[in-house]
Amino acid sequence: MSDYGTKKPRDTSSEMAQTVMSSDTEAHIINAPSAYRTFLGAIREPMAEFFGVALLVIFGAGAGASVVTAGNQGVSSSPKGDFLSINFGWAVGLAIGVWVSAGISGGHINPAITLAMATWRKFPWYKVPGFIIAQFLGGLVGAGLIYGLYFRAIDIFEGPGVRTLATAGIFATFPMSYMTSVAAFFTEFLATAILCFTILALTDKRNTAKPAPGLLPMALFVLFLGIGVSLGTTGWALNPARDFGPRVFLAMAGYGKALFTTRSQYWLWGPIIAPILGAQSGAFLYDVFLYTEQGVLNPTGGQ
Repeated sequence: MSDYGTKKPRDTSSEMAQTVMSSDTEAHIINAPSAYRTFLGAIREPMAEFFGVALLVIFGAGAGASVVTAGNQGVSSSPKGDFLSINFGWAVGLAIGVWVSAGISGGHINPAITLAMATWRKFPWYKVPGFIIAQFLGGLVGAGLIYGLYFRAIDIFEGPGVRTLATAGIFATFPMSYMTSVAAFFTEFLATAILCFTILALTDKRNTAKPAPGLLPMALFVLFLGIGVSLGTTGWALNPARDFGPRVFLAMAGYGKALFTTRSQYWLWGPIIAPILGAQSGAFLYDVFLYTEQGVLNPTGGQ
């Protein structure tokens, strides 16, 4: 017997299940923005540091790759810049990186600066590990992107599959061959001390000559360009993440153990330890002689 046209009994259990599923879905959709905002609140500052360092390395290493590889006729029939061009690339990268991150994370984009701010400016210590990891990863990713873009040029410059310190210096830092270890260490120490000292001056509320917040990156551009031209004999790391992130990537890309054994493990005491100590010393000097706000050396503040 056909049931065409007959009325079937209602399946109330199915309707109830659909209602429950619909309610759960609606609740999930309603709560999604709140969950996303919570997630964004947790990662926003470290991600600003990540992108800031990535941009720093993209512009800096990109300028270096353009200049260095153009020295081979197979890459370019004429030179594509010089030492000053590389300085401009890193200075532009610093300015852009700070412009992107300053309003979100403070624009440290440098573990040495993050540690100095935690020590001398009450930056929360619990944020320090996340910032440093993000900065390191930004350096690694930035180097990876430039390496990928210039892979063919590096092959022409070095030879297919050959990877030496001749192009490693595009991404990581190495002192000039004539420099003693003491001179190399002190150069990084002094340059980073000047960097941190000046950053504190540029952000000191009582410094009437400080730039407007939006112009701080431009002041840092001038500062970094000056440091590079004057104290560039070590490749001017001044920033452990800017050196160590790319150096790790180079190890992954097949550059070999020379990255870590050259000049008695220069990678550790040159671009990591020296900048960290230099930033602390620069902050100490500024607070001892110029800073009048409340701080580590002046707990109550005052004139």
